[in-house]
Amino acid sequence: MERSKQAYRFGQTKKQTGLDPWLLVPVVLLAALGVVMVGSSSIAIAEEHGASPFHYLVRHLMFLSLGLVLATAFFAIPVQFLNRISRTMVWLGLLLLCLVFVPGIGHTVNGSTRWINLGVATFQVVEVAKLAIIIYMAGYLVGKADGVRVRFFDTLKPLLIAGLYTAVLLLQPDLGSAVVITAVIGGMIWLAGAAWRHIAVLAVLASPAFALAAMEPYRLRRIVSFMNPWEDPFNSGFQLTQALIAIGRGELFGVGLGASIQKLFYLPEAHTDFIFAVLAEELGLIGVVLVLFLFALLVGRILLIGLSALRRDRHFAGYLAYGIGLWLGLQALISIGVNMGVLPTKGLTLPLISSGGSSILMTCVALAIVVRIKYELDRSVEPARRRRPRYAVN
Repeated sequence: MERSKQAYRFGQTKKQTGLDPWLLVPVVLLAALGVVMVGSSSIAIAEEHGASPFHYLVRHLMFLSLGLVLATAFFAIPVQFLNRISRTMVWLGLLLLCLVFVPGIGHTVNGSTRWINLGVATFQVVEVAKLAIIIYMAGYLVGKADGVRVRFFDTLKPLLIAGLYTAVLLLQPDLGSAVVITAVIGGMIWLAGAAWRHIAVLAVLASPAFALAAMEPYRLRRIVSFMNPWEDPFNSGFQLTQALIAIGRGELFGVGLGASIQKLFYLPEAHTDFIFAVLAEELGLIGVVLVLFLFALLVGRILLIGLSALRRDRHFAGYLAYGIGLWLGLQALISIGVNMGVLPTKGLTLPLISSGGSSILMTCVALAIVVRIKYELDRSVEPARRRRPRYAVN
């Protein structure tokens, strides 16, 4: 009896912490794999810029550490507080996206104005905007869940907001993030029970806008080179052909950690957008399958937490978890698809693996919110356990 009481107390303490191994294990493994791959893929790039060979690795570790601090802070914020500020979050995200156009604040790299200058570093504000609009959508669906299922306008309204975000992002330009935000909002509406016919109509209405955006000369070149990168392998198709060569060289078990050839100035953005190609070259098909499995486990667990929250009538928490799961899953899918030549080139990082301070920080914050949701769900069942009748043993 004493042993069973101790086991019960241990289980109760574990529940109170909210530490879900099915959530934390893939996060830790993906982050650890990211540290290894950033260190491996960035040495040549750092030396080219006259920096220490481990410059980008140290920078990556610093952002991971800062992300852990931010995650701890956001874990302390009740989910209900996020619900109360959900309406203001959509305007906060839009304001941040517009800040990049303010002289002296916005920072331009390779013709794209996506960053704000913080003095000591630059920050890509779209990462905050992604989380902000997800929080807004979770609050919107709480109040409009019934309307979304039957009324077309209630389904249309959030897509209009997504259109506003898309318009600002195309000015930066950042079509990849615009696609992710629109897809996440559409996915959240669908998971909330929106009618298929409404979603189909909205998809038809949105298609011309994205088709028109794709007709920009440099985007059109990307699409043409994506269709047949080998037609111009030393110009428009250079990045994709080098990524495909890297993946092909990996074969089953890879060429070995640190032994990649393509990262030696052949493959542009080897430590950021195309880190997955370097991973495939060094770790082979085994490494690719491992990454896909870990992302599937992580996203699946987040969606299950969202489903559990909805079943306990915690609708805001449920929709919020859905949105975060869709965001991480879609961004990982697009990033991997771009590296493998399945999708046109987009400037999207691979969550938890690519080098990129803004992405790492906001991914840590988003995951902390999911852990908080799970923590509150676990605590909500404790009173029922305490009321469990105890039977005397004669």
